[in-house]
Amino acid sequence: MKTNIINMADKVIAKTYNRFPIVITRGKGCTVWDSEGHAYTDFVAGIAVCNLGHAHPGVSKALSDQANILFHVSNLYYTVPQVELASWLVDNSFADRVFFCNSGAEANEAAIKLARKYFNDKGNPQRNRIIAAEKSFHGRTMATLSATGQAGIRHGFNPLLGGFDFVPFNDIDALKNKIKPSTCAVLIEPVQGEGGVRCPDAEYLKDVRRLCDKTGALLIFDEIQTGMGRTGKLFAYEHFGIEPDIMTLAKALANGLPIGAMLAKEHIAAAFGPGSHASTFGGTPVITAASLEVVRTLVRERVIDHCLQIGAYFKERLLWLKHRHDSITDVRGIGLLLGIKLKTDGGPVVKKCMEKGFLINCIQGNILRFIPPLIIKKDEIDPLIICLDEIL
Repeated sequence: MKTNIINMADKVIAKTYNRFPIVITRGKGCTVWDSEGHAYTDFVAGIAVCNLGHAHPGVSKALSDQANILFHVSNLYYTVPQVELASWLVDNSFADRVFFCNSGAEANEAAIKLARKYFNDKGNPQRNRIIAAEKSFHGRTMATLSATGQAGIRHGFNPLLGGFDFVPFNDIDALKNKIKPSTCAVLIEPVQGEGGVRCPDAEYLKDVRRLCDKTGALLIFDEIQTGMGRTGKLFAYEHFGIEPDIMTLAKALANGLPIGAMLAKEHIAAAFGPGSHASTFGGTPVITAASLEVVRTLVRERVIDHCLQIGAYFKERLLWLKHRHDSITDVRGIGLLLGIKLKTDGGPVVKKCMEKGFLINCIQGNILRFIPPLIIKKDEIDPLIICLDEIL
């Protein structure tokens, strides 16, 4: 089966991924199995997506129940699961309005459009530039690609869309020097995930908020990777005692089903009137019913509290590894968005871990990223630490 599937994929699927030579066939909790019966403890979780683990029974039931009632009618009509999910997100965040779409890139597209539309409606269409951070990642559509601060990801797609400026992450002076009367928004990840699990200094985001307030620019937080409990808070902005004007979500919002959301304060969201933006599949009944069960479970079962506690334990174990191995130069992250920086290429470590039954991720060439389901336990973390200790 394995060889046939891989050979078939190589013939018919676009070669946009360097896939590992295993075929994942099922999962349960924090474990997945391949077509040959090998088990792997999953520290990737679909790239910070399956926060409740694989085949969560409550999410599966919500999905199945709704699938037997109503799949899709379009956003020309109201549907109960969509309204209930939007209400939950508003009740549990800074926001007043929610726009649903299908992915993180689409959520960021909506945020970019809303920021520009907001100032256009205020009679200032020249205020249309957006400042993003170097090493950021906001998506692969043309607009979000243009807003991504990584040259390697942007390479080959010129001409990119205009209107984006870049500053170093965690450098408030650079932002002060870059922000101009033409700046409509600052778009930033509270913690850079794809950029290398880079956390800001304690006061940096507060200073960004103050600078946006002073200049009138909108503050957009891309919480596509950090949101839904990943950092030990429902949303990462809660760690810093501030609120954005606009926030984007996706990834873990439906634990593996395709959904994105853009949240905004009332006076800003008002710029999106009927016909200004849309999504055919945004917030369908089936997806939002599953997502509603996800968010309720995160709170009801205190999954986020567990993430904060187990994340501290995991980071402590990674620091133990750093103490033992000179090849580790840094341990970074918060909650269960963690990473270790190596002096050398991390690719071989990822491969050896997979051979020993652990799925981990390498980004930026030499940073091992650990983004397991938030339900991960100590007895699943400890074997990985032993494995890494042996490999390093």
